[in-house]
Amino acid sequence: MLRSALALAGVTMLVGSGLVVTTTSASAAPPSIPGPALVAAADNALKEHSWAVRSSARDRYAVHSSKRDAEGRGTVRYTRTYDGLRVYGGDVVIRTEADGDYAGSSVGLAAPLSLATTPKVSATKARKAAIAEFSGKVTGTGSAELFVDASSGTGRLAWETVVTGWAPDGQTPSKLHVISDALTGARIGSFDEVESVVGTGNSIYAGPVPIDTTLSGSTYNMIDPTRGNGRTCDMNNGTSTCTTFTDADNVWGTGAASNRQSAAVDAHFGAATTFDYFTEVHGRNGIFGNGTGVPSRVHYGNAYVNAFWDGAQMTYGDGAGNARPLVALDVAGHEMSHGVTENVVPGGLTYSGESGGLNEATSDIFGNMVEFYANTPVDPGDYQVGEKININGNGTPLRYMYDPTLDGKSHGCWSTGTNSLDVHYSSGVANHFFFNLAEGSGATSYGTSPLCGSAPPVTGIGREKAEKIWFRALDAYFVSNTRYVNTAQPTNTARLHTLSAATDLYGLCSTEYKAVMAAWTSVNVTGTESCAANDFTVSATPAALTLDPGTSGTATVGTTVIRGTAEEVTFSTGPLPAGVSVSFAPSSVTAGGSTTVTVSAAATAGSGTVAITLVGTSPSVARTTTLSLTVNGLPGCSGSNGTDVAIADNSTVESTIVISGCAATPSTTSKVEVHIVHTYIGDLVVSLVAPDGSVYTLQSRSGGSADNIDQTYTVNLSSEVANGSWRLRVQDAASLDTGYLNSWSLNL
Repeated sequence: MLRSALALAGVTMLVGSGLVVTTTSASAAPPSIPGPALVAAADNALKEHSWAVRSSARDRYAVHSSKRDAEGRGTVRYTRTYDGLRVYGGDVVIRTEADGDYAGSSVGLAAPLSLATTPKVSATKARKAAIAEFSGKVTGTGSAELFVDASSGTGRLAWETVVTGWAPDGQTPSKLHVISDALTGARIGSFDEVESVVGTGNSIYAGPVPIDTTLSGSTYNMIDPTRGNGRTCDMNNGTSTCTTFTDADNVWGTGAASNRQSAAVDAHFGAATTFDYFTEVHGRNGIFGNGTGVPSRVHYGNAYVNAFWDGAQMTYGDGAGNARPLVALDVAGHEMSHGVTENVVPGGLTYSGESGGLNEATSDIFGNMVEFYANTPVDPGDYQVGEKININGNGTPLRYMYDPTLDGKSHGCWSTGTNSLDVHYSSGVANHFFFNLAEGSGATSYGTSPLCGSAPPVTGIGREKAEKIWFRALDAYFVSNTRYVNTAQPTNTARLHTLSAATDLYGLCSTEYKAVMAAWTSVNVTGTESCAANDFTVSATPAALTLDPGTSGTATVGTTVIRGTAEEVTFSTGPLPAGVSVSFAPSSVTAGGSTTVTVSAAATAGSGTVAITLVGTSPSVARTTTLSLTVNGLPGCSGSNGTDVAIADNSTVESTIVISGCAATPSTTSKVEVHIVHTYIGDLVVSLVAPDGSVYTLQSRSGGSADNIDQTYTVNLSSEVANGSWRLRVQDAASLDTGYLNSWSLNL
């Protein structure tokens, strides 16, 4: 979720790097128990590996949380600001070894941020647009906050406005976050901070269960003294006042919904069980990470068929006719797991597309694991979501983890359309992965799990290992915009992060590691990892080069043996942009050695930034690394870029031209020539982005089913500064048809 920046206190300068790290103090963030040594080691790693986290000179960092695991390995999470503005999607994870050495990082940005931070749309206009989007009764509107929205991997200037009030039913509270483009005013998206589950209330979890309460004088209060004093209270079918449940003999409820204490027992037990699950299974100090208990409110509203998590507490309605409280155990576990996610990852996993699907899947996974952990005969674990609340009115659950497609809406196999689904349905891919990892594919005692495409069968490793791998990935690797498949930042995927988690817990290429590989492949999320007996890594130093046309630059390509014996490694590259050549000296080394790569840009090379893939191939395996190459524009007022850029379904891509040495003011009739190969140009929105971030729409989903764009557009750019990075942005806004940007040129 997009959230306001945390309060900052205590500043540590990282001298000489252009970076600043500040320490965070906020109740929602987990406490920094490990002390200053871990943070100091992470600060140093952040400075020394600034390219790895896509830093710019205008970035500053604040510590969100820090912790050590049982082996002494450290994980420090940072939030990022750019020119003082919060960067959503800019969060960073730095991992260290037990001795403080750098062990890796996670980052969502595809490249360092470079954008102007002066809005063209006023805060007042953004606020009015946000109010207009609210459905229901508005009770308050916050000031519009200017921030950098980098949830897609690239940054854009945006406004976020929070509108509070009541949903149209008059009982559901709403905190609607509305995001709009600060340069054009266009709506980017919105989400409600209140997570809810809506049902018919035809079922209730009940049974003889132990609960912890507090004795005050001769009266027992439903306050849990062993779990942070989490209390359960009675809303008395209203929406404001909540009275803590009390009892004279500490025997609560009758198991019937007609007894007001019965729903409270279910809610109190659900909060305690979820707290214990995360503490005992994952070593996390409750939902918030600081030992604080979770308040639970029952009997909310009148005939309120809903239950929700608002970031601080659980609230349960009584269902239709106030007769069926929605207090099922997996509902409680699901919703409170949202609290874990939003406290572990700064702001939570972005609540849209694939990252939102991972957010929902995390709650589905842990909600089910809480059910298995409780091991009650009344409500045993079953890999179904919300089966007790009968949301569909026909006895079927909300979702099926073993075959997500059974609900008629969820994806059980990843496809290019998964990112455009509602998050409750894109979650199916991760739910299906987790089931296969834990229980295996095919016929199981819980249901039959189908395979995607020609994927081989999966042998499960058991729930205990699978849940630990998923939590480790969330806790130490996921960032806010982690996805299933991520073309903008290929290392920021759930597949790679769970493989890293399996390596941490069970070893590289262990049985568990191979099971993670197989389980992702079984849901059509593939990869190129290898468990060859002899293996190595490849890295480039520096990882980025900037060249003028007609010049060359060098980098060192190093190799490191990570398993087995050292084999001969031969170097090559992936496809190169026109006018760019690469050579290696020597052309091959024994793994563990290094070579010098020379990159040359001809005088005719197009300007812009591209990623060059460097490949090291041994008899056992091929490994790659990426070298970022920026070619400056020739002095003058025009430029071109002929590097092909693939345009996938429902994706946005960009290509850059750098203009330098232009002394003229751009013309009112500047020309943009565009060549795109695509089988349905009505899917495409094509825009020119000026160096200051201004967006000029060239074509917006026009042309219908026609093939290809070969057109020169006339644009009034007289208000712009000529020199700088100009970007052509192409958005594919529909499914089925794909293509690529062939070339484009700009004449100012």
